[in-house]
Order: sequence, then C-alpha cells, then structure tokens
Amino acid sequence: MDIGIVYHDEYAEHRTGDHPEGADRVAAVVEHLRASDVWPRLKVVTPEPATEADILRVHTAEHLQTIQTAAASGGRWIDPDTFVSPRSYDIALLAAGGALATTEMWSEGIVPFALVRPPGHHALAHDAMGFCLFNNVAITAMRLLDEGYERIAIIDWDVHHGNGTESVFYEDPRVLFFSMHQSPHYPGTGAVTDCGEGPGQGYTVNIPMPAYCNNNDYAHAFNMVIEPIVEQYSPEAILVSAGQDIHRDDPLGDMMVTELGFSYMAWHCHRMARLCEGRIAFILEGGYNRQANAEAIETVLRTMATGEAPRADECSPRGGSSVSKARVTQSAYWYLW
Repeated sequence: MDIGIVYHDEYAEHRTGDHPEGADRVAAVVEHLRASDVWPRLKVVTPEPATEADILRVHTAEHLQTIQTAAASGGRWIDPDTFVSPRSYDIALLAAGGALATTEMWSEGIVPFALVRPPGHHALAHDAMGFCLFNNVAITAMRLLDEGYERIAIIDWDVHHGNGTESVFYEDPRVLFFSMHQSPHYPGTGAVTDCGEGPGQGYTVNIPMPAYCNNNDYAHAFNMVIEPIVEQYSPEAILVSAGQDIHRDDPLGDMMVTELGFSYMAWHCHRMARLCEGRIAFILEGGYNRQANAEAIETVLRTMATGEAPRADECSPRGGSSVSKARVTQSAYWYLW
C-alpha cells in the first residue's frame, strides 16, 4: 500500500503551555519521520480547515460558540485538562480538516495518517474535555455517512476510552465502534457491557483492559474480537483513532506496548482494509512521550506499506480475561465461537 501523512505547521499554534499535549507534539513526529527512510515514500498533504458546517454534523452550535468565544477572549481553561488559546478555535478547525483530508486520499490508493492536534475522541457533542475540542474522527465518519456510506468501523486503541466518539454513535448502527482502553482510567467510561442502545445495540464494542497489558494482549484482542466482528460487519471504510499512549514509555498510561505491538495492530488493520478496498485512515489521538509516539507512528506506516506480518513476541499476555469477557458479551450480537 502507498502511505501518506496529513500535517500542517500551524498545529503548533494551539498553545497549551507546560502540558502533555504540547505545541511540539506533532512537529516531533514529523521531524522523526523526515530523518527516517519512510519519508521518501510518504505523500504529504497540507489540509484546509473544516467548515463550521462540518463541525455541526457532530457538535451543537452552542459548543462551537463556546470554543470560538473562549479563543476570541484571549484563551481560558474549558475544563481542568483542556485549554483554549487565542488561536485554538482556528487550529481545531484545521485539525478536523486534517482528519477529513484523509478520506480524499483514498482515491489515489493511499493509506493516510492524520498528524493533527488538538486530538478529538473525548469531545462530546456539547462539550470539550480531555485535551479535545472537536471530535475529529466522529466528524470524519459523519461526513462519510452524509456522502452515502452505510457501514463505517472506528477502532480506537488509545489508552483512554473514546467516550466522545462512543456517545455520538451509540444509537447508530451505521458506525461500528471499538475501544480498547485501560480500565480503571480516565474518563471512567467504557464498560464491557456498554454495547449501544436502540438500533445501535451491538454496534459498540468495549474492551476494558487492566494496566500493564502488553503486545500480545492487544494482538489477542484483534484476533479474538475486533477482526472477527469487522469481517462480519463488512465495513465500507475503517477509521482508526490512533493513540500511542499505550506505549510502555508514555507518561499518561500504564500499558506495556512496544513498537512490535503497534506492528501487530497495524498488520491486522492492513488485513481488514482489504474488506473495504483499502479505505482506511489513521487519525492521531494521544501519545505524549515524543520519541515513543514518533517511533510507534513510523512502525504503523511501515507495516501498512509492506503488509509484512510481525515476528512473534515472547511476552505473556495478562489481559486474557478482559478479552474473554468482551467475547462473551459480544457473542449476543456476533458469531465469535
């Protein structure tokens, strides 16, 4: 597969001060990629901002106005974790635009990774939280639905539960949402029994995992839960909320995943992308150790480009019971035995 990134220098203009989600977070990834042998293979796209109409596909007008007003007033804290600086509204539009730009690269046969900030998967329709202002992946999925797509899978491997994305699509069978996340951990949502409501029942798949899960735990979750369900769902597109804060060196998580674990997950994504003619996109969420985040993203891109199966890992999984609970819960909706 051909690979690409979506990136804009102005992402650094979302100023958060001394904060894990700092201004240099995305620039550090680009600097790392430029020094690697992956860089010559990448198509690099500079995005345009999303429109207000794009944002309003997911968010309320009141929420949009709150972010706009906070920025215009010189900036303020929206919640204890989430800061809006003077340019944050414009940059949040640019982040959503970067996520939207990934789908425009599919016609060229490119698998894109949107290196955007601020991240998005905690943002609710009516509120910002957890460093997130607008929900980039949900906005992208909603535009695809408006364009006529009928089945979209979202896979969230961030260490934190993607509560905002889940809430947007909790009653919508057109979006199959997966979240693997450390539990207990912020934001405290994502129970294994939370499976959707109404027509969306069975289309939310939560895999809460204990701290210190490793490469084999994540491979096991893909093998036993995610890939079998995705195959039955047969999506027309796959979006990945890619949070590299599951890395063992990340300061905001307690997982033990290494580059090999990201290779496992990317390899499964490569396989699943064949179900939808290669229409898969990765959208940056967390990842706060600059070096670990960059190396994990390089691994994802390299694996998607080659499709090579990763070597076996020798670590023993410790999250098997979590995966088993998810299998039992989801067997009410999908064939997993």
